[in-house]
Amino acid sequence: MIPFVRDFDFAYGRTDSVSPLIQRLVAHNPGPFTFTGTGVYVVGRPEPGARVAVIDPGPLDPAHEAALLAAVKGRIVSHVLVTHTHRDHVPLARPFAEKTGAVVLAARPPVRETHASGALDEEDDPDFAPDVVLTGGEVIAGDGWTLETVATPGHVSNHLAFVLKEENALFSGDHVMGWSTTVVAPPDGNMRDYLASLDAVIARDFATIWPTHGPPITEVAPFLAAYRAHRLEREAQVLARLAAGDRTIAEMVPVLYAAVDRRLWPAASLSVLAHLIKLVEDGVVEAAPEAALSAEFRLV
Repeated sequence: MIPFVRDFDFAYGRTDSVSPLIQRLVAHNPGPFTFTGTGVYVVGRPEPGARVAVIDPGPLDPAHEAALLAAVKGRIVSHVLVTHTHRDHVPLARPFAEKTGAVVLAARPPVRETHASGALDEEDDPDFAPDVVLTGGEVIAGDGWTLETVATPGHVSNHLAFVLKEENALFSGDHVMGWSTTVVAPPDGNMRDYLASLDAVIARDFATIWPTHGPPITEVAPFLAAYRAHRLEREAQVLARLAAGDRTIAEMVPVLYAAVDRRLWPAASLSVLAHLIKLVEDGVVEAAPEAALSAEFRLV
């Protein structure tokens, strides 16, 4: 069982110093996919004149923008970093950068639609374009801080995470979250990529993970081990439903997600589809006519 962490001290509009080099404020956009809202991180020293970076500025909201500008007042925002282009992460990036003189860095927006239906409220911001395109491996530095870009595809193809080397900490975006598992939504989301990215994160042995939604993960190794085991268990459960005679995703989801808020079942359907696409590629499941939400599936 995943040891979820869901309790943390925050208030909308308030900036909290959560480590020597990290301040966090939370946007007022709570929901079934954003938990309490988008957590925006300011990375750098707190003293006036220090150069800082901002990660995932969040949604367009006047009160949130004013709070973020107040949080960095007196400091120099050199970089705005974006983990991915979903609209709960990125819309404020360009307006905020224009007001602060920062450069916006992110991966290229996806070339495919992010998901296979209208099941999510995590759609991409179609107007976003970074100043600098990141692909993974880049190093960005400021006054007393160093951030390394890590490609973490799976949730979406253009997902990035950022390592704060001075604290051995990972800003994980939506790749790993303490309050919930991550939605992997085809066609842009990919379960095989997600598992590979998760293994890469596990191998780095981070001291802390800072997701964009929810509190930090401080017991990192056991949490990630349980997170990975959950994905493999879900795959086994999908195979078990096929063995029991289920043929469609619509038949599987009410059984597999019986304890989950029904509002999340459309998103759960997409994650089941992601597992089934992987299983079709592995040659253990076949789909008719092809792997899609409406397809019929059978064990080979």
